[in-house]
Amino acid sequence: MIYPQKLSSKNSEKILNICLISSVIIAIILVIINRITNRNIHWAALANCGIIYTWITVMYSIKKSRNIAGHVLLQTIAISAAILYIDYRIGFNGWSITIAITIILIIANITMLILTLISYKKYMYLMNEMDKKGWLKKEPLEENIKATSPILLKKSIDVLIENNIMSKASLVMNLSNWGLHLNQDEVEILLGFKEG
Repeated sequence: MIYPQKLSSKNSEKILNICLISSVIIAIILVIINRITNRNIHWAALANCGIIYTWITVMYSIKKSRNIAGHVLLQTIAISAAILYIDYRIGFNGWSITIAITIILIIANITMLILTLISYKKYMYLMNEMDKKGWLKKEPLEENIKATSPILLKKSIDVLIENNIMSKASLVMNLSNWGLHLNQDEVEILLGFKEG
């Protein structure tokens, strides 16, 4: 067997819970060690930010209906907040804003570009498959579906003509005044009128 068997949801949930409990215990131990050894530098808070960030990534990745762009955005916000917090905790020299977050945004933009290119390749593959099946020349089931003609517009123009509000000639003239230059034959075809 080349690939490992997929874990059942019950087993994977159990493993996830064990890892979560272990992370909480490790975070508490780090805080206790930090309090005992050095109260001035809060290195445990920085390590716990890394643990929280890891869990945000894991939980978001496990979701079945992932939105890749949303995932990249969440990752960008989470890592930027974590780096900003680290900079703040060690004295806020501004490196998080001027260097780190700038680099993170550049990487996020490159990631979105790569994802867009991959999506475009999938789109082109789909278009090629549709072309092979002949769907780009005509729609599937096109021969089974009867084409409709403009009924409501025709009825409304009929009412105008029958009540002597407008004639076909004045309709063509009004369309021409509104910038739509069509002759009477073209109007009849477009509106579904009988010739004449």
